[in-house]
Amino acid sequence: MIRPGKMIKQVLQSLFMKPATLLYPFKKSPMPEHFRGEIIFHPELCIGCQMCVRDCPSRAIKIKKTEDNKFEAEIDLGKCIYCAQCVMSCPKKALESTKEFELAVLDKSKLKIIFSADPKKSSDSQKTP
Repeated sequence: MIRPGKMIKQVLQSLFMKPATLLYPFKKSPMPEHFRGEIIFHPELCIGCQMCVRDCPSRAIKIKKTEDNKFEAEIDLGKCIYCAQCVMSCPKKALESTKEFELAVLDKSKLKIIFSADPKKSSDSQKTP
């Protein structure tokens, strides 16, 4: 049975306590050291071994050869499960996991990012490495 006296005491105590939640959109908390967020590609480091493509459980990465020893990557962030298996398997560290996690968009096609070997053609110009 609920006792009104105890309930009123709890309500009054709660009024003066510090909130246990964060003011998320207004005050952003720092991400932990090994947080796995958005994946970015560094084309100058890629050797085209395709290890990242083979290890990706969601098949979110495609690597294409554009020129001699130059590769571009297409990463579908809509398919990515952010496990960072591709980052760990890359022998040349051409893939990097960032702390960026706010990736919501209205148009699903904006989740496909092409990292071109030519920086002028790259669709990741609005992204920060």
